Formats: sequence, C-alpha cells, structure tokens
Amino acid sequence: MINKLLLIIVMLSAAVPGYVQTISQWRGTDRNGIYHESDLLTAWPADGPALLWKIDSIGNGFASPTIANDRIYIPGEVDSTGYLFAFDLQGHPVWKTETGKEWTENFPGPRSTPTVIDGLIYYCSSMGEILCLDGADGRKKWSVNMLTDLHGVNVRFGYTESLLVDGDRVFCTPGGRDTSVVALNRFTGKLIWKSKAMGDSAAYCSPALIRLPDRTILTTMVIHHLIGMDAATGELLWSFPFDRSGDIHCNTPLYDNGNIYCDDRGGNGVVKLALAPDGKSVSESWRNYKAGNVQGGSVKIGKFLYGSRYRPGRFECMDAETGVVVDSLKFSCGSTILADNHLYCYNDQGMAGLIKPNEGKPELVSSFKVTEGTNEHFAHPVISRGVMYVRHGNSMMAYDIRRK
Repeated sequence: MINKLLLIIVMLSAAVPGYVQTISQWRGTDRNGIYHESDLLTAWPADGPALLWKIDSIGNGFASPTIANDRIYIPGEVDSTGYLFAFDLQGHPVWKTETGKEWTENFPGPRSTPTVIDGLIYYCSSMGEILCLDGADGRKKWSVNMLTDLHGVNVRFGYTESLLVDGDRVFCTPGGRDTSVVALNRFTGKLIWKSKAMGDSAAYCSPALIRLPDRTILTTMVIHHLIGMDAATGELLWSFPFDRSGDIHCNTPLYDNGNIYCDDRGGNGVVKLALAPDGKSVSESWRNYKAGNVQGGSVKIGKFLYGSRYRPGRFECMDAETGVVVDSLKFSCGSTILADNHLYCYNDQGMAGLIKPNEGKPELVSSFKVTEGTNEHFAHPVISRGVMYVRHGNSMMAYDIRRK
C-alpha cells in the first residue's frame, strides 16, 4: 500500500508542471515583497542588529542577492566586466563566473537579481546577456543576448529586469519593435514565442504572473503601457496607457484579489486596476498622481499599501480601497519589504528601518545607518533564515535579525 502511494505521488509530480519547483527570486517567492519568515526581532539595538559578516569584493552594482541551496548569489561589475559571485552562508567565496561587459555609463554595475530554480540560475546583465548557470559550480548552460539574438533595444540606464521563470519557460523583455516580450525554453534558451505587444521598449520593470482558473497572465510595464499577456501563447490580452512623460517604470505590478496595483513615479502615480474575471481586460478603479516611488516597491497588507513617496521623500500608507494616503513617517524614500509582520525599509540615505504596520498607522520602531559600501543605496534588502542581507555598492552585509 505504501509503495503504491509513493508511486502515485511520483506520477503526480511528473504530471503537474512546476510541482517540485523551488524558486528564489526578486522580492520574495511571489515577487510581492513578502518574505515568509518567523521569530524575527521586533526591535533592534540602538546601533542596529548584530553584523554577522561583510564582503567588500563584489564590485559595483545595485542588484540584490538571491539565497538558495545554502548559497548566496550576487552580480557585480569590476573594471567594466560583469561577474556572478557565489558565497556560502558564512560569506566565504565559492565561485565566480564572468557574465560579459557591464554597464559603466551611469550608475555603473548590474541591476538584475538572479532567479534560482531547481539548482539553475537565470540572470540578465545590464547589456542584455541572458545566462543560465549551474548553481553548484557556475558553469554556463546556455546564453542568449537580447540585443543581438532577440533584436532588442537597450534603455538609457541599462537592462534592469530580474528574469521571471515559470514551468519550462523564462520570460524577458528585449524591447524590440517586434520582440517586445519573449518566452524562452529555460533548459535550452530556444525561442518559444515572441510578441510585439504594443511595440514598446523595456522600462526597467521585472514582470509578475497572475494565475487565474483558466489562464496565467504575464504582466509588466513597458515604456508607455502596463500590459497583460497570455503566458502560454504571448497573446496580448490588454494594455493600460501611461499618458504622462517618463520612461522609468521599475516597480513590479502587485496583484491581489482581482486587482492590480501599479506604482509608478514616472509621472503616473499609483493606480488600481480591476482585472476582469476572464483576464481579458482591466478598468481603472482609482489613481493617486502624487503618491508612489521610483524603484522601491510597495507591500500590501490587508486593505493598506505601504511604501515610499519619492518627493517629498517619506514613508506612506495608502488605503487600497480608495487610493487616499492615510498616514506617513518622516523616513526618506527607499525599498520596502515585509517579514514576520514587520516592514523593512532601506532608504536612499542609507538608513535601514524596522516599521510596525499598525493597521494603517505605521510606527518606526528601530533604525540604523548602513556605513559600509559605495555609491547609491538602491538595492532592495533580502531576508532568509533570520538573516537580513543588504547590498550597498561593492559591499554586502549580513545582519542577524533572529529573535533569541
């Protein structure tokens, strides 16, 4: 009886795509800024949580680390060349692999967080090189260049997309006239489908998936639109125009309970869209032109959206049902994530803050200054197994935030 049961489980695992997939990626398992952690500190010491270790050798860059399979993967640029570095959980180097020429014109270094699934790493350099690497030793499985192979057009700050993987597919946004969005076979790099969509170029956005009963929708922001596509075929299902100036649309769209929240400080503010039950259309529910941030993301908890406002720089809470800002904190604009019922904000002044949501009345519980590293404080923090990882330019720090 036991052997028969095991056989059934194995057969089901093989029959259902993605059944055994374990994924580590941009802004958490579901790309919504939520890290499923527990037993974390509810307050920090005055000088911040204990620093377990730091690394000062990862080069320039703004990409966040990815933690998977007892390894930490993070890209960086050294002397105009890109590398993907692997460290163990104690911060010791394991391997590094060259990823090609990196962006050096402005804000030098990579921007994209690696995606790790079932021992394979998927990474996109700022010059459009898509690589699949073996997580154990960094060996290259395959590579495709979005500029030369997929006829893409790079953007003025370099490609920033953190690749999205689902089943046997990896999705990317070359931004070409006829190859705006593309799906590749994640094991071979071969083209599955390409879509003109709206014919727009890329806009620094990392896409997300919306799973409905009858279809899965790929949604992302391109330079003039938020778009929704059938992930299986590449068919454009709907588009929503960005009618104000601005070509920087970095924040991954948030989906929750039939609604899409789009946070765009490129002139369009924060907008809530109702998605039709069949997934084929959207309609605007509300818009707040003054709210929103450039690249820090936001988190939805219950009926509230938490995140930063770009100008003036502060931390805000919005009513997700009306779009009205209900409260704010004097804490400069930055990146926002959630773990164990607390918000973590790493702002552009280098301050890391622990914030209690308080059902729409956020309270800054603790904060400390990140003094290590170089250049801008743009990378999003990551939390894994009770450790908070913060990348600041050429440095990465690991802080112990476990409750003893």
